[in-house]
Amino acid sequence: MPLLSTKGLCLSLPDRDAQRWFGAPPMIQILDNIDLEVESGESLGIVGESGSGKTSLGRTLLRLYRPTGGKLLFEGEDITDWSADRLRPLRARMQIIFQDPLSSLNPRQRIGDILAQPLLAFDRAPDRKAARHAALGLLEQVGLPVEFAQRYPHELSGGQRQRVGIARAIALKPRLIVADEIVSGLDVSTQAQILVLLKALKQRESLIFISHDLSVVRVLCDRVVVMNRGRIVESGPCEQVFANPQHQYTKSLLRAIPLPEVDAGWLESEPS
Repeated sequence: MPLLSTKGLCLSLPDRDAQRWFGAPPMIQILDNIDLEVESGESLGIVGESGSGKTSLGRTLLRLYRPTGGKLLFEGEDITDWSADRLRPLRARMQIIFQDPLSSLNPRQRIGDILAQPLLAFDRAPDRKAARHAALGLLEQVGLPVEFAQRYPHELSGGQRQRVGIARAIALKPRLIVADEIVSGLDVSTQAQILVLLKALKQRESLIFISHDLSVVRVLCDRVVVMNRGRIVESGPCEQVFANPQHQYTKSLLRAIPLPEVDAGWLESEPS
C-alpha cells in the first residue's frame, strides 16, 4: 500500500486578480486530475516551470489546501475532507520545508525555542528543558553548532536557516517530508551541503522534492513527475525520463536547462 496516493485530485483557488466589487472572487483551477503515488522510503521529484502547480500540489498533498475534487489518501486513510481538528494529530507524520526559511521562522524566537516548539506541541518532550535539550541534538544532526540555539533567525545565513528548517521538519520523525524549492537562491556550495543532508534524510523518510532544477532532481530522486498547467504530463523513474523523455514539454525542459554529466557519487565526495 502506498504511503500517499491521489486519484483525480483537483484544486481551485480564488482568483484575487479578478476580484469583483461585490461577491466572492471567481475560482481558478490550479490542479487538474492528478493521479499520484508515493511509496514508503521513496524520493519523488516534482518539476515544471513557474506557475505549473508544483507548490500547490505539494501543499495540497499535506492538506494545507483542501482539494476541490478527487481523493487524497495518507497511510491508507482518505483525508480529503478531514477537518483541521482531525488533521492535527496527522501533522506530526507529514512535514514541509519551505522555500524561504526566513519568512517561515518566527523572528522573535531563538532557534532553540523554534525547534523545541513542535516537540512540546505534540508531547514528544515532558517539559521545556527536555525539549530544549532535544533541540541541541537536532542542530547537531543538521551540522550546526549547538551555540546557534541562542541565536535569532536573522543572525544566520540563508543556508544555515535552511538547515534549521530541515531540523524542524525532522524533529517529529515524520513519515513524509515535502521540500519546496529549498535550494533555490542559495550559492552552489551551500546547495551541495543541503543536498547532502537531504540524501541522508531520504534514507529514513519519504521525500517529495519540488524543484525547477532538473540536475538536482536527477541525482536525488528515485522517480520524477513533470507538471505543466496543473497537470502531470509525464512520470517515471528518473533515469528513464531523463534518458528518453516522451512528452514534448519534458523535452523542452531538458533542452532549456543545462544538465551536466554528474558523477554517481558527487554528493558523497569531500569538497576540495
